Amino acid sequence: MRGLSRWLLIGFLLLSPSATFALSQSIQLFPTETEAQKHCPADVVVWVNTPTGIYHFKGMRWYGNTKNGAFICQKEGNAAGYRATLNGQ
Repeated sequence: MRGLSRWLLIGFLLLSPSATFALSQSIQLFPTETEAQKHCPADVVVWVNTPTGIYHFKGMRWYGNTKNGAFICQKEGNAAGYRATLNGQ
């Protein structure tokens, strides 16, 4: 039974975006695009919806427009486990 509970925990962490992102606290979140660009001048700044871990590029519908989110550097976001939107919005 102990082995089963360990696999259930691993499955939960893999399937739960909030649990996964809670583990990666090393990423810097910025309230403005300008602050993020100063932090990573050679990288692309994206908007991440923090509860889902999905990020959007400038010009997309949800860039800077989700209820909970922040500007981040794309490379840092990728390293933290965030991903780009799949539907292009």
